[in-house]
Amino acid sequence: MSGLSPGIVLCVGEALIALAPSDGRPLEEARVLEVSAAGAELNVAVHLARLGLPARFAGMVGADPWGRRLRATLVHEGVDVSALLTHPGRPTGFYLKGFGTYGTSMHYYRERSAASTLDRVPPGAHDGVGHVHLTGITPALSAECSGLVRRELQETGGRSTSFDVNYRAALWSPETAAPVLRELARMATVAFVGLDEARRLWGCPDAEAVRELLPEPEEVVVKDGPRDATVLTATGSVSTPALPVTVVEPVGAGDAFAAGYLATRLRGDGLEPALRTGHTLAATVIRSYSDHGAPMDPAALAAVVAGSGWPDATE
Repeated sequence: MSGLSPGIVLCVGEALIALAPSDGRPLEEARVLEVSAAGAELNVAVHLARLGLPARFAGMVGADPWGRRLRATLVHEGVDVSALLTHPGRPTGFYLKGFGTYGTSMHYYRERSAASTLDRVPPGAHDGVGHVHLTGITPALSAECSGLVRRELQETGGRSTSFDVNYRAALWSPETAAPVLRELARMATVAFVGLDEARRLWGCPDAEAVRELLPEPEEVVVKDGPRDATVLTATGSVSTPALPVTVVEPVGAGDAFAAGYLATRLRGDGLEPALRTGHTLAATVIRSYSDHGAPMDPAALAAVVAGSGWPDATE
């Protein structure tokens, strides 16, 4: 039985605008940039809403066109924006995403952004909330943001929580981030971590070592790119392989995985279906240049989760 609490899922964190060539060109050659909503916690909220779960996003945007664009996008996706604040004097952050021979390049413009001032969620943000989702990006933005994440994990009021480590080297060094992210992950009901970042931060060689480092969460989910994902609990572990799909662009796949896993567990379903749903949603994202990918038909999603395989996995 899942230890996750039903109700609204509150995703707390940074909302960004992404600007990227829609045709996969390098930024230097791009003539047109596509505008989309982005940010790890925002991505999770969008996927949860697409899956039919009640999702609310708490964050801070600027009183500018980008902030209005983010708010409108969330509303369009069915996400509750009652906890999305507007800062009158700070801009909405954004990033440029480019493509090339050596993969995706990310160029962030978030210094002194509205999101970096987030030190609280507004009154009523927790009303009806059963679960809170956070990531390790937010505490790296500022001391205010770090304090907020810590309080959300400590002062749960009976809510379950999830924390995706989501280490970003551009924001802080491994030496600075490692103890902070470990402490925050240990507070969560569910902790998500990529094996690559666990190796870099804590020297963990495998999923079992990650679990030894994080004994407190009820579920520790270790992702390993195109290989198996493993969830480790007090009673054992379950692993499922990733889907064999062609990678177009990987940004946002981890957020999709987390949303698929959480949605399944919040509905009371088992660990293996949760991992399968996570893999499937991640596959929809890595097959496109978008951080969200296209919404997946529920029947098609159910078929893949049931084990039929990706429709064009051999392409």
